[in-house]
Amino acid sequence: MSEEKEKLKQEQETEQEVKTEKTELELKQEELDDVTDRYKRVLAEFENFKKRSSKERESLYSSILGDVVEAMLPVVDNLENAAKVETEDENYKKGVEMVLKQFKDVLSSKGVEEIKTVGETFDPELHEAVSSIQNPDLGEKEIAEEYRKGYKIGNRVIRHSMVVVAN
Repeated sequence: MSEEKEKLKQEQETEQEVKTEKTELELKQEELDDVTDRYKRVLAEFENFKKRSSKERESLYSSILGDVVEAMLPVVDNLENAAKVETEDENYKKGVEMVLKQFKDVLSSKGVEEIKTVGETFDPELHEAVSSIQNPDLGEKEIAEEYRKGYKIGNRVIRHSMVVVAN
């Protein structure tokens, strides 16, 4: 009988050890699941941070580029006016036109576009009306004349076009 008690006691101890091991294993699994969950959250936060930072960088670049281009537009205007002036020195005029073309090429390489005006329909998002005329040959809200060129980068207007609107 004592042998049976001994066996029974050993079996109970073995069962207890197995239960303890299972409990420890379950605790370790829970800990692993918790660490894995935290890792996934940190990884997702980092990905969101990278995307947000990239958008902020692009926005900042676009804003700075717009400010620099806006500061240069009076120079472009003056070069255009200088190119329109009649002069006896054709080489001088050709030089001014070449500088103007080079300047416009640099602007277009940075995504700067002229806003279309004459013959287009007036759009307050792109154009600034400085005058209105009555002309039966032109349609309603059609732009008849341009006083100052407007420019945009993508959808962002850097400077509105100053125009005369018909009818």
